[in-house]
Amino acid sequence: MMSGSQNISSVKSVSDISNAEDLAQFGYGQELRRELGPFASFASGFSFVSILSTIFELFATGYGFGGPLFFWTWPIVFIGQFSTALCFAELAASYPVAGAVYQWSRRLSNDSIGWFAGWFMLIGYIMSVAAIAIAMQSVLPSVWSGFQIIGGDTAVGSPTGAANAVILGTATIFICSLISSLGVRATATATAIGVYCEIIGLVILLVVLFTHTSRGPSVVMGGGVPAPTFWSFLSSTLMAAYVMYGFDSAAELSEETNNPRRTTPKAIIQCLLVSFFGGALMVMAALMAAPSLTDGNLAKDGVSYVLASVTSGFAGHILFAMVAISILSATLAIQNAAARVMFSMARDNRLPLSSFLTRVSARTATPWIATLAVTVMAISLLWVSYGDPAIFSALCSVTTVTIYFAYLLVTLPMLILRIKGINPVSGGMEYFYLGRRKGLFVNIVSVVIGIILLVNVAWPRLSVFDPGNTHWYLHYFPIIFMFFGSVSGFIVYKYKHKQNI
Repeated sequence: MMSGSQNISSVKSVSDISNAEDLAQFGYGQELRRELGPFASFASGFSFVSILSTIFELFATGYGFGGPLFFWTWPIVFIGQFSTALCFAELAASYPVAGAVYQWSRRLSNDSIGWFAGWFMLIGYIMSVAAIAIAMQSVLPSVWSGFQIIGGDTAVGSPTGAANAVILGTATIFICSLISSLGVRATATATAIGVYCEIIGLVILLVVLFTHTSRGPSVVMGGGVPAPTFWSFLSSTLMAAYVMYGFDSAAELSEETNNPRRTTPKAIIQCLLVSFFGGALMVMAALMAAPSLTDGNLAKDGVSYVLASVTSGFAGHILFAMVAISILSATLAIQNAAARVMFSMARDNRLPLSSFLTRVSARTATPWIATLAVTVMAISLLWVSYGDPAIFSALCSVTTVTIYFAYLLVTLPMLILRIKGINPVSGGMEYFYLGRRKGLFVNIVSVVIGIILLVNVAWPRLSVFDPGNTHWYLHYFPIIFMFFGSVSGFIVYKYKHKQNI
C-alpha cells in the first residue's frame, strides 16, 4: 500500500505526452473513448448541479423553514462548496482519472479511506439519480394534466403525488439509460441540449419573474414575514446544500475528455460559479414575484406556484417543459457519473462482480454494465418507497449527507498533507494551482464548512424527515443510513481485501 506522499511524488510532468500516456502513469489503459471537449465537460457538471430543476424541487422546503431569509443559506453554502471546488480543480489537474473522488482520496491517503470515499460516493450518486428523477413530478403535471397518472394531488408530499413521482421518475431514468446506450457522444449531445434549455429557460424565467414583481429586493431581509428560529433557519439550508454539489462530475469523465488536466478544472469552477449566480437570482426573483408570502402556497408548491401565478397558457407550459428537459439532463449526468465511479472501483477489483462491472461496450466504448447496474438500483430504490410522501425529503437529505461525507474524505487528507508541508497536487501545478498559502486557507475553509454542513443536514429533525410522524426511523434516517452504509461497506471492503491479498 502506497502512502499519500508516495502516490503524489510518483506522477511525472505531463506537458508533452499524449492522453493515453498520461493515463498510463496511473496504471490504466485507455479503454474509454475521448470525445468530450470543454463545453461537454462544463455541461456534465452544470447538468448535475442543475439549479433550475433542483430549486424547483426544493424551494418550498427552504421557504417553509426559513421564510424569505432562507435566501442567505445560498451564499453561506456556496462559500464552503466553492472552496471544495477549488481543491477539486487542483486534484483534477493532477489526477485526471475516472472515479475522481475515489481516486483522489486513495492517492492522498490510503486504499482503505479511498475505498470508503468511493463507496459513499457511489451510494450518494445512485440515490441522487432517484432523487432528481422525482423532480419531474414538480413540473410535468403542469405541462399536461395527463402526466398525473395517479390521483389528483400533484404535490410530492402527498400520497398520490409521491406515487406518481415514482412512475415519472422511473420513466425518466429509463429514457436516460437508452440515451447512455448510444455512446458518450450521444450522451454529451443530450446533456448539451439540456444545458442550453436550462440556461435559456433560466434567462426567460428571470425576465418573467423580474417583470412581475410584487415587492423589491429587500424581501430577502425578511419581507415582513416573522423571522424563523435559528434551528428552523438551519433546516432551510437543505435546499442550498442539496443543489450545490455534483460539480465534481466533470472530473468523473476525465478519461473521456480531451486534455482533461486543462479542461476539467475550468469546468468544475465555471459550472459552480454559473450555478451560484443564476440560482441566487432565481431565488430572489421568486420571492419578489410571489403573489403572497404568507398564504402558505410558497411553502407548499414553491417556484411552481409563483410561475403559474405570473404566466398563463402556452408560455407557462413552455417554461415548465424546459425545466423538465433540464431534469432529464441532470438525471443523465448523474447516472453517467455514478457509472464511472462504479467502473473505476471495479477496475481496481474493489467491488463484488468487478470483472463483470468493468465490461466496456465494443461499439460505444462506454461502461454499459455499470450503467445498467446504476439504472436497476436507482429504479429499485424508487419503488421500495412507492407512495410514501416522506421519500422526497429522505432521499434529498441522505444523498447530501453521503456525498458531503465522501467529499470530506478527500479534502481532509488533502489538508493534512498541506499541514505536513507536502504538496498534494504536485503533478498538476502547471495547469491549476492555488499556491501554498492560498491553498492551505481554501482547504481549511472547505473542511470546516463541510463538517458543519454535514452535521447540519444529518441532524435528526422530525419536521424535515417525517413531517407526518408516520415512521419513527425516518426521524433519524440519515444517521441510520450512514451506520448501515458503513457496516455494509466494511463487509464488502474486507471481503474484497481478502480476495486481493
